[in-house]
Amino acid sequence: FVVGFVLNLAGIVGHVVVSSFARRWFATALPGGFTTAWYAYSWREFQLDQVLAVTLVVAASVTALALGLGFPAAYLLARHDFKAKNALLLLFFLPLLIPQMTYGIPLATTLYRYRIGGTVAGVIAANLVPMLPLAIFVMLPFFEQISVNLEWAARVHGATRVQVFRRVVVPLAIPGLLTAGLLVLVTTIANFELTFLLSGAGSQTLVVALYYAVFAAGMRPIYSVDAMAVIYMALVLALLVLVLRFVRPTQMVFRLDRRN
Repeated sequence: FVVGFVLNLAGIVGHVVVSSFARRWFATALPGGFTTAWYAYSWREFQLDQVLAVTLVVAASVTALALGLGFPAAYLLARHDFKAKNALLLLFFLPLLIPQMTYGIPLATTLYRYRIGGTVAGVIAANLVPMLPLAIFVMLPFFEQISVNLEWAARVHGATRVQVFRRVVVPLAIPGLLTAGLLVLVTTIANFELTFLLSGAGSQTLVVALYYAVFAAGMRPIYSVDAMAVIYMALVLALLVLVLRFVRPTQMVFRLDRRN
């Protein structure tokens, strides 16, 4: 099964990659010549410089906001137990559990009503809804692995709460912060539904632009669309490789015993 899956995936990706370099390819096993001209054509035709700029702005903004808001939230959830904690965690988890379209359409309606829809700000706001919980749930296990005894020891030696957080908690939580940031960055770039609902002519990310290149009205050379798809896959693959350099799956688990 695994071998079949890998071969099937390799065949699909390989076909797209080869097609993006094909001069022409009809009813033959291999293309009738190779060229890189489709990449230049795709870059001009689909305005990929602007699309990539918007993609990076959206991804970087969502990542910064998700980490800025999720870092203290994850710390507080890891350090404090209260009656409604499980209910609060479930509430945070809902945007990751339910299909994005179920809350994306009402969210888009609200943002368009306030004239935020169709803008980069609207795309950022929409993507933040699932990305903030993702950042919290990724960072939470890292905070739970930091012994509270280290914080108590710093307090005993005269450190204030702010000093403890800045000099003890933050340095120890950097692996979790980095892991959450990279995962949010990759997921935001690949997120289609919410971005599709909120993006306009000047706020499309690469995945939405790729969708329009395939399904919008008009005739486009399939080779140029494949070239655009290869650019998208290369961007996501590079980020995934970067993520796997830092992410340790064994760290991303909740510690059942929270007593320190």
